[in-house]
Amino acid sequence: MTEPSEAGRDPEAVSKFVESFAAQLVEAGMQRMAARVFAALLASDSGAMTSAELGERLQISPAAVSGAVRYLAQQHMVSREREPGSRRERYRVHSNQWYEAVSNRDAVLKRWEYTLREGVDGLGPESPAGRRIAETLAFFEFMEGELIKMMERWRIHREERFGAG
Repeated sequence: MTEPSEAGRDPEAVSKFVESFAAQLVEAGMQRMAARVFAALLASDSGAMTSAELGERLQISPAAVSGAVRYLAQQHMVSREREPGSRRERYRVHSNQWYEAVSNRDAVLKRWEYTLREGVDGLGPESPAGRRIAETLAFFEFMEGELIKMMERWRIHREERFGAG
C-alpha cells in the first residue's frame, strides 16, 4: 500500500534508508524489528501506518509488527491511534519523538540514582566500591542536570527552526 504522497519516490531508495538507519539503531541497542518499524514510520510522509502497511512494506508478520510497536510505544517513540470509523489502529511517529523518548528517560535516571545512593550507603562511601558507585551516581546526577538544560535549549532551537510544534 503506497501512500499517495510517496508515489513519486524511488521505493528502493526508501528501503535502503530504512534498512540502513534501522541497522544503526540496532548497533545502538534497539531491537531489530522495532528499529525497522521505527525507520519505516520515520520515512513515510504521513508518519503513520497500519499494521498491514508496515507488514507489507517490511515483509514481516503481524506478530512481528505487534511486538515492535509494543516496544516502541513503551519507549515513547510511537503512539497508537484509531482510524476514524474503523477498528484498525495506525501507528504514528511524531516530529518530537526524540524529545519525548529522551525526556521519559528522566524517570529511569531517578530510579538509578535512588538505587546508587542506597549502594553508596550500604557499601560505605569510603570503600573502593562505595567511591566507584558514588562517582557513577555523580555522573548520572550531572547528566540529569545537563539533560534538563539541553532539552530547554532544544525546545527553543526547534521552535526557531521549524516553528511551534
